[in-house]
Amino acid sequence: MDKMLADEPNGPMAFIRKRGESYYLVHNIRKGGRVQQIHLACLGHRPRISDEVVRGVASKHPFVRVDWKELREKASRDVVQPFENDSRYLRDLTLAIRNLHFDLADLPLPLLGLTKDRELSNQLISGLKLLRGTLDVKLHELRKVKASAYDA
Repeated sequence: MDKMLADEPNGPMAFIRKRGESYYLVHNIRKGGRVQQIHLACLGHRPRISDEVVRGVASKHPFVRVDWKELREKASRDVVQPFENDSRYLRDLTLAIRNLHFDLADLPLPLLGLTKDRELSNQLISGLKLLRGTLDVKLHELRKVKASAYDA
């Protein structure tokens, strides 16, 4: 996945590098005949390139050329696909779902009306709606996969 300092027409581009269990967006620069790597953003255990990451990198490192479309495609194709055989990822995801379930079950929603931070309440409600939509899509995909498995 690493793309080292290349002789590209417009200079080197940012790229994704894995260090330990985490992925990082990095960029190589040449200083005094030596290559130095600058850290642009931590992407986490899965190399998600969110709009927040894009905004953060663009504001902190405006001089760095980034082909966001290519990076997102490469991350999903080259980096995310291997997790299909990684049961640890699925165990971690199952644990995160379980913890989220308990956190949501314990959340006293009527108290949201009493909070002074209306924006935070609205963000929570929007997040819950987005989560419901994502769950509906994934459960629908799962039903289609199971149905086609029984048809075969």
